[in-house]
Amino acid sequence: MKGFGVHTSMWTMSWDAEGAARAIAAAQASGMDFIEIALLDPASTDAALGRRLLEQAALPAVCSLGLPEPVWASTNPEGAVDFLTLAIEKAAGLGAEALTGVTYGGIGERSGLPPTEAELDNVARALEAAAKVAQRHGLAFGIEPVNRYETHLINTAAQGVAMIERVGAGNMFLHLDTYHMNIEEKGAGNGILHGREHLRYIHLSESDRGTPGAGTCDWDEIFATLAAIDFDGGLAMESFINMPPEIAYGLSVWRPVADSAEAVIGQGLPFLKGKAAQYGLI
Repeated sequence: MKGFGVHTSMWTMSWDAEGAARAIAAAQASGMDFIEIALLDPASTDAALGRRLLEQAALPAVCSLGLPEPVWASTNPEGAVDFLTLAIEKAAGLGAEALTGVTYGGIGERSGLPPTEAELDNVARALEAAAKVAQRHGLAFGIEPVNRYETHLINTAAQGVAMIERVGAGNMFLHLDTYHMNIEEKGAGNGILHGREHLRYIHLSESDRGTPGAGTCDWDEIFATLAAIDFDGGLAMESFINMPPEIAYGLSVWRPVADSAEAVIGQGLPFLKGKAAQYGLI
């Protein structure tokens, strides 16, 4: 997980033959160092085909997901472990380096109350078991804090660190996201500092999930703090252009966040690379 990558939502949320070929070709054309595959339906993923396409393109991959409601770890830890095990097997089959994202719950999972100790116990138990499976497959295993509108479980870097240290798995890492930090942290830099010991991956996403540089995220603070902690992990641009209705519902995205993937790549990517170069990250 090094250099600049892009989430496949830029071009597709379906990792079938057509979607995989389109996303890989577009990522290559954009000069990406890796691609982040949305592994929302592991059972339908043709890992062998995806691996061939990735190897032909010499493009490393990371996989990410959120858990579907029937297997939310807070209420069904055994089901979560089964789902994550299949996802880990598929990620390994694709040749991915890691599985990350909302691995502890669902996108749109809200009880209406703060997380209970029983819920967090269930989450920790599921993550511990899944991390062991990932370790056997040689994969790193990440958790991504997301904002209060998408989950009540883990919203901040500090909460993510607390869960990682509670589980105690050596292959677990923190995955931050500038969109969520813009909502939840007392300054994105503070979130990065809170997570510095475990931070290996970050989503570079604008305040409205649209084109980076066109919103209110403080990119100088973000990149300056990443430079200050000598961050050398994955920098993944994320903007949700193509979403199935269930994901749009969980994310509460009701209108287009950008004109097109071409606009996001053409304007947002040079902006982010320019900031990364300015602060010595690339």
